[in-house]
Amino acid sequence: MRLILFDIDGTLLWTDGAGRRAIQRALLDEMGTAGPIDQYRFDGKTDPQIVRELMTLAGHPEAEAEERITAVCRRYVGLLAAELAQPARETRLFPGVRELLAALEPHEAAGRALVGLLTGNLEGGATLKLRSAGLDPARFAVGAYGSDSGRRADLPAIAAERAARKTGRSFAGADVVIVGDTPDDIACARPIGARVVAVATGFFRVDQLRAAGAAHVFEHMADTGAVTSALLA
Repeated sequence: MRLILFDIDGTLLWTDGAGRRAIQRALLDEMGTAGPIDQYRFDGKTDPQIVRELMTLAGHPEAEAEERITAVCRRYVGLLAAELAQPARETRLFPGVRELLAALEPHEAAGRALVGLLTGNLEGGATLKLRSAGLDPARFAVGAYGSDSGRRADLPAIAAERAARKTGRSFAGADVVIVGDTPDDIACARPIGARVVAVATGFFRVDQLRAAGAAHVFEHMADTGAVTSALLA
């Protein structure tokens, strides 16, 4: 059985900056500054990591205070809900995503795959984003989130342990397949020897993702058959 773990932003969907706007407002409200957010890259990072790094770059005296980071994250989820609810905002699924998830369903029913999430989003933020794109969060059997750990490298093991509890079998090495759009998605797979199927739907090109060590790289997920084969290989 393969444990297939999807990243969210840049891999499954695009929220047109809703997360960035919400976290900027949350930082201003809670910390009095958003730091150098206009020049800062969010992709591949966890939400708590983003808060900590921006506050460190700003020289904020409470940059490492866990209770302050938690307060920013809590406010962020509420602000994200408001951002995604605006009539002018529309979350967009990337080409082939809905079809790929449907194509994996028979393999899940046959016990050949378990589909979940591995994302730097807080669990609450992940739920909001999926719903805004018309995806039911319950469609993903397990997940590991930025709210579980601010270190993305910790998340594959967390997801594998939750999958083991759910199924009664262990997942390690190539049994775990991470689907993502950044070199950080690829790097986080290494501690447990997971494979990575990368898609160039975010800010990184095919050649960059291949150089970072992905087992397979696609421009997008529209070739359902090829992507499904790569995930189940």
